[in-house]
Amino acid sequence: MGFFAKDIKSMDDLFVHTLQDIYYAEKKIAKALPDMVKKASNAELKKGFETHLGETQNHIARVEEVFRMHGAQAKAVECPAIDGIIEEAEEIAGDVDDPRVLDAALIAAGQAVEHYEMTRYGTLVAWAKELGRDDCAKVLQQNLDEEKATDQKLTKLAVGTVNMQAAE
Repeated sequence: MGFFAKDIKSMDDLFVHTLQDIYYAEKKIAKALPDMVKKASNAELKKGFETHLGETQNHIARVEEVFRMHGAQAKAVECPAIDGIIEEAEEIAGDVDDPRVLDAALIAAGQAVEHYEMTRYGTLVAWAKELGRDDCAKVLQQNLDEEKATDQKLTKLAVGTVNMQAAE
């Protein structure tokens, strides 16, 4: 089903479809993070990915909660965007031999994922409010806030140490 599939006839349909999209993305990310933990050599980066794996499990649970609150079935629809981001990250990581450069590449990949998630959650929060579902918006906002915090941590780590080490 394409993003603007024929079964999307209303803002509510669009909201649910996008919720299904982020549900798929979060599950895909949860599967990819353990590999990122293994590949990271920087201890702080490794710990950050481990922490974010736990957060991602919470994000999945919150999305499932929003499905229930909204009276929709929790199901995922394929998300070519997150598939592409993760595939690209795996390809680049497979081409890097220097562990310090690999850490920089892993941060870049992690931030690409975070930025995708932030766009989806930002949109879902806005749509939930527009649909009069402040309860759903509040739950989705928690995920958005955590995604933003992770992005900031990755930036701090990249700029503070990892990028400099990779450039040596």
